[in-house]
Amino acid sequence: MAKPKPDLPPAEALRALADAEGRLAVRATPGARSEGITIVDGVVQVKVRVKPQDGAANDAVIGLLAKALGSAPTRLTLLRGATSREKLVQLD
Repeated sequence: MAKPKPDLPPAEALRALADAEGRLAVRATPGARSEGITIVDGVVQVKVRVKPQDGAANDAVIGLLAKALGSAPTRLTLLRGATSREKLVQLD
């Protein structure tokens, strides 16, 4: 059985939530049953299946955000929150 595609909001909706300097606040949920990005009350929530070990969940969060934004993962930078669920990501 194929892995289901993650639910992703439009890139414009994500970019609209970034501040004037292109930073996006994200709440991550590692080890979730399904992957996806939702926007609830102006908060970007990213769910990834990867467990939070050795930065793997951070890489998965960045990868999923990049996919939703239509850019390469190397164009996004994790500014704050490497060990927290609350993260700050610099967009390209």
